[in-house]
Amino acid sequence: MGDAADLPYADATFDTVVCTFSLCCVPDERAALAEMSRVLKPGGILLLADNVAAEKPLLRLVQRLADIVVVPVMGHHSTRHPRPVVEELGFDIRAGERIQAGMVERLVAVKPGSPPS
Repeated sequence: MGDAADLPYADATFDTVVCTFSLCCVPDERAALAEMSRVLKPGGILLLADNVAAEKPLLRLVQRLADIVVVPVMGHHSTRHPRPVVEELGFDIRAGERIQAGMVERLVAVKPGSPPS
């Protein structure tokens, strides 16, 4: 186990990184995603599934109101959206879908670079 923003693994250690329903609970999702990228080998696969800000404005408003109480008490952020961060880190999004009224997003992304031979 380790801190999501400071993983205790060497660079380019893993072929695949899986993160399910965890980014919503870390203090800094950007730092956690950057660490996932760091420990992933070039050409490696990043699999994400997480709670995200709803696509529908009324649901998103309810999420934002809930975050006022839930974030300080439980540390759970329901209005984040990791996909743009994954794209900023240079990943190629191979598949993505939003389910549960757009409040859950699943992504399959590939880290740039060729896998080592």
